[in-house]
Amino acid sequence: MTRTGRIGLLGGTFDPFHHGHLAAALAADAALGLDAVHLIPARIPPHRTSQPSASPEHRFAMVALGIAETPGVLADDRELHGDGPSYTSHTLATYAAQGWQASQMFFITGADAFAEIATWHEYPAILTRAHFVVVSRPGRDAASLRDQLPALASRMRVAEAAAPPSPAETTQPAVWLVHAKTPSVSATAIRLAAADNRAITGMTPPLVEQHIVRHGLYGRALVSPSPAAGPLKAASELHAQEHG
Repeated sequence: MTRTGRIGLLGGTFDPFHHGHLAAALAADAALGLDAVHLIPARIPPHRTSQPSASPEHRFAMVALGIAETPGVLADDRELHGDGPSYTSHTLATYAAQGWQASQMFFITGADAFAEIATWHEYPAILTRAHFVVVSRPGRDAASLRDQLPALASRMRVAEAAAPPSPAETTQPAVWLVHAKTPSVSATAIRLAAADNRAITGMTPPLVEQHIVRHGLYGRALVSPSPAAGPLKAASELHAQEHG
């Protein structure tokens, strides 16, 4: 199957999904002129010493609910069915098997995560399998990576929403630096606040907050005895509709 266009891929634990994730996806979308962005929850994150607090089903539901009103951003559950770690190299291979070329795939990550790229599975070969889109994070500007990773500086390009790169500029995989203001929020801070029964309003999309509270995730007190099946079923149906 021959694919057309540009697809953004944003993997992560999403434990929980929050505004920082959404902001990174939208910043990359605008700067690279993407046709769609797929959010891909990891079943077993390879860089974490402990397993996610929320189940794969809950984490997928939070992603689906968090992007429900964001056109062009989709939830993808492909990594939730395997047994081993969710390596980026393996994720890219599944998309390549579906007909996506390296020049069409744009893997989105934060500047803090990309700073550790040398520790990623199958580095440096992984850099030839897709474009990498590195979005600034609070306290870590993407441009600073030129000095921090001098061996990769020649691969780095700047991408801006005002002038996304043309097809001729994306024939070979590159590292695209996106300077964008993303919220200073972390999944760790949300989990700690929820466990302490403190407000998390404004840190996640409203539907995600409701899901966390409804199901008592992260120790958050339940406000109603709503069964888990309802929201999870709704999220699954939404995913099915988007991938119709």
